[in-house]
Amino acid sequence: MSYRDLEEILAERGVHIDHATLNRWVGKYAPLIAAEAQKRKSATGRSWRMDETYVKVKGRWTYLYRAVDKEGNTLDFMLSERRDEAAATVFFTRTIRSNGWPDKVVIDKSGANLAGLENMNILLILRGWFWLIEVLQVKYLNNIVEQDHRFIKKLTRPMQGFKSFSAAQATLAGIETAHMIRKGQLAGNGDTAYQQFAALAG
Repeated sequence: MSYRDLEEILAERGVHIDHATLNRWVGKYAPLIAAEAQKRKSATGRSWRMDETYVKVKGRWTYLYRAVDKEGNTLDFMLSERRDEAAATVFFTRTIRSNGWPDKVVIDKSGANLAGLENMNILLILRGWFWLIEVLQVKYLNNIVEQDHRFIKKLTRPMQGFKSFSAAQATLAGIETAHMIRKGQLAGNGDTAYQQFAALAG
């Protein structure tokens, strides 16, 4: 659904807002709401599934790094212009910062992702820890995160790409947060989806 579609839907309900205003609101508020969702989400598991999917920005493919636990709960996400060791290392660093250290991470055959996790294990060794993250490169075990990608792709595909990297980041932050709400990761005692969103935006 485009911002123009939302403009028409709101107008039918007596709310007159230009689609450009909706776009600016998403750019300004979606990242803030997503950051608050990371703070408030329920505890996640220590067995992770990590993979990337593709998002088109200014006619070029970029990489949406995503991780879920073995129950399918969203851990974190990050849009990157590159798919390399540096990007993977940044992603694992921020995911660990918001979720704690994993016991195990399942990835595909990507050498960049493996190198990123090896960097995390080197950090553990330097800190004098006696355990390391177990890394499994088994494609069929990653079905959970690959299935989770489908929800994101279903929403981004009709958009036919983004005009700027910052717009893509903001919009994806909003989509991922809505996905977390649907999964019940932010639910209190019987909170509706609207109540969960209102708590984040308040």
